[in-house]
Amino acid sequence: MKPHKDKARLDRLFPALREYQALASAHGISDIFQDNGGKLLQLLIELDLTIVAGRAGSDAIDRSGREFEIKTMNLSLTRSFSTHHHLNDAILRHFRSVDWLFAFYRGIELSAVYRMSPPQLEGLFAKWEATWLERGKRDLNNPKIPARFVCENGQLIYGFPPQQGLTHTA
Repeated sequence: MKPHKDKARLDRLFPALREYQALASAHGISDIFQDNGGKLLQLLIELDLTIVAGRAGSDAIDRSGREFEIKTMNLSLTRSFSTHHHLNDAILRHFRSVDWLFAFYRGIELSAVYRMSPPQLEGLFAKWEATWLERGKRDLNNPKIPARFVCENGQLIYGFPPQQGLTHTA
């Protein structure tokens, strides 16, 4: 098989990708192409956060020791933030114990970050908990947090509010 016509271009770009990965590795991110690693690196640096090793609980911590749950969303693809693919009481307890950062992207460009506290999200948590109980304590599959809800209730801490497209409910 012959290489694609863009092979030379890829070869020129790849050293920059290696440098980006080296920066990510220095911040505890093992692969910029997995689990939003490249986006997470940008967010960590822009907000002066540190990744939580292993990420079993919180995603990041700030200089004063506050832990954060981080959610990212690409406005070019969706209008809601994913949560957890096996949401249960243990995950809900964690969600209720930390502040949240919601990062809005347009493609790979970070456009806005909102911060929300657990009390601001409690209405959603209570709804999910009720559904979890109604289903016989079976894990919920990735309940969503609408972007509009975040913009209307959260505190903008970076960038500019998304101006278009938040009426779509993906």
